[in-house]
Amino acid sequence: MRSFKMIVVLIAFSSVSLFAQSAEELFNEKCVICHTAVKPTAEARSSFIAPPVMGVMFHVKEAFGGDKQKVIAFIKDYVLEPSEKKAKCLPKSIKRFGLMPSQKGNVTEEELEKIAEYMYENFPQRGFEPKQQRY
Repeated sequence: MRSFKMIVVLIAFSSVSLFAQSAEELFNEKCVICHTAVKPTAEARSSFIAPPVMGVMFHVKEAFGGDKQKVIAFIKDYVLEPSEKKAKCLPKSIKRFGLMPSQKGNVTEEELEKIAEYMYENFPQRGFEPKQQRY
């Protein structure tokens, strides 16, 4: 009987890991809905509801000198408790898009940790140069 219980527990834990989403999947599900992750076309810019993630991450990394731990801590804090005082985007972006709404209840701390790490490692893409923002 004891070995049966152990098998049930192992199956339960392995099932949970099967359903765990990767950082990229979480990013695509939770962030790309507002922040495009691809180089936008001129026509697409007019339909944006939030600044592209490449620009956001450029400014965030710039603000913290690329310090990975500081960038990740900032993302985790800002996503749950955004404010103009904390914002790292250009004022033009905030004027155009408004302040990001808090994502409390939409993302867990564990998901946010994965997403922040993914964003740090993948954005902005190599060779990205910010252009004069039109926002």
